[in-house]
Amino acid sequence: MKPAFQVADALATELRVRDEVDRRLAALGATVTAQPKAQTGAQHAGAPALPATHREELRESYAELRTIASAISDPAVRERLAHVERRLTALSGDEAPAPEASSISLSPRETDVLACAAIGATNAQIAAQLSLREGTVKAYLSSAMAKLDASTRHAAVTKARRAGLLP
Repeated sequence: MKPAFQVADALATELRVRDEVDRRLAALGATVTAQPKAQTGAQHAGAPALPATHREELRESYAELRTIASAISDPAVRERLAHVERRLTALSGDEAPAPEASSISLSPRETDVLACAAIGATNAQIAAQLSLREGTVKAYLSSAMAKLDASTRHAAVTKARRAGLLP
């Protein structure tokens, strides 16, 4: 139970710091963005653009959409679904990927597997959802982790989000 209190204390400190930064910026009359968040999809000072529950729902929707798209053979429909995926990624409010991150390219299946891993699915659950074998899921996950230079699936998900590959 003690680690939970440490995390809660660290989070409370972070929120106090953010509130103080926002207060000081407001006191200086600084404008953080030229356009409202709803128009730009951007965020400031690392604050999430959406509440945590909405971000999680967005991520689950994205993973489900990736699963549906993987079963579609019609290229026109797949492209329409890919367009919706890009819109969902933009809605996440994450900052634009850094220039060096744009060189990372994941295959559609690697992205499918990472999207499912991002919402906490096990390899067996991902395999069942994507109609793959568990060994194939492990191979896609390993490949994605290598491309993202990540040693764990969680690190791979984080790096993929920072690169703009996942919401």
